[in-house]
Amino acid sequence: MGMTVNAQLPLPTDLKEEYPLTEKLRQIKKERDQEIRDIFTGASDKFIVLAGPCSADNEDSVCEYVTRLARVSEKVSDRLMVIPRIYTNKPRTTGEGYKGMLHQPEPDKAPDLYAGLLAIRKMHIRVMEESGLTGADEMLYPENRSYLDDILSYEAIGARSVENQQHRLTASGMDIPIGMKNPTSGDFSVMLNSVIAAQNSHRFIYRGLDVSTEGNELAHVILRGGVNKYGTCIPNYHYEDLVRLLDMYQKKELKNPAAVIDVNHSNSDKKFREQIRITSEVLHSRSYNPELKKLIKGVMIESYLVEGCQSIDSERIYGKSITDPCLGWEDTEHLIYEIAERC
Repeated sequence: MGMTVNAQLPLPTDLKEEYPLTEKLRQIKKERDQEIRDIFTGASDKFIVLAGPCSADNEDSVCEYVTRLARVSEKVSDRLMVIPRIYTNKPRTTGEGYKGMLHQPEPDKAPDLYAGLLAIRKMHIRVMEESGLTGADEMLYPENRSYLDDILSYEAIGARSVENQQHRLTASGMDIPIGMKNPTSGDFSVMLNSVIAAQNSHRFIYRGLDVSTEGNELAHVILRGGVNKYGTCIPNYHYEDLVRLLDMYQKKELKNPAAVIDVNHSNSDKKFREQIRITSEVLHSRSYNPELKKLIKGVMIESYLVEGCQSIDSERIYGKSITDPCLGWEDTEHLIYEIAERC
């Protein structure tokens, strides 16, 4: 094969022993996991806000962002469940570009996956220690989630991975909510088929082992918009889209029907300030239709300390995205307070 072995990476159990969770952090995760589970099962009517940078590219700025988020979360905890979005690996359409902290703990330096594994675990733990919040990450590589499966409270499968068999089967063995994004085409059926697969039990090969899963009843959908054959973004957050999703859910025997609306990506055409307007429309749709209020469990917002985005090659501004453009902190804070008032 045309491969060169660069390094032998540690087993997840070894990395967890080297960088373990304290009993205090394990208890924080246990309590937050239960609170999030209650939202998806309908035992709680809190609204979820998943917020954070497009890519978690710097430990200090991510931790500062999440610490600010935690202070806001305390003020709205009776209405909202705030989950920091801490994405450490990024899908790339062409395979080129920054692939996230897992690949490059220093964005402008060569890939180093061993250092990346250490960096992402240390960052997630530091976030928990400093903020008291547990985060969300993307399951880009199913075999790698074992390095963080004792830390994360939410995971998502991206638009480019949602049809992949290993992603679907791995999701069926998780004990936290997993959001299946619609593919880049915008197809709802593909997304719902992934939810069906994740909610069922399976037997397959995982990290060299013959494993069986029980199925994940918290698997659900994430609407992120689509792109047509002409390259035009087609949003799917409008009222008619949500009603169509509700109808499709009702025709399938799925546990805990739920949807999260990604208000960036192809829903906003990556016009990051549109996230404010789109969130407002989603909240209006929920308030207008009681069935949608039960179905739509939250929104996903891309935001960081400084609005917009910048090139990796520039003299980088602290807390500004080096991938997709994000809302800045002031807009994010105001938006969260507005969501709390209207949800």
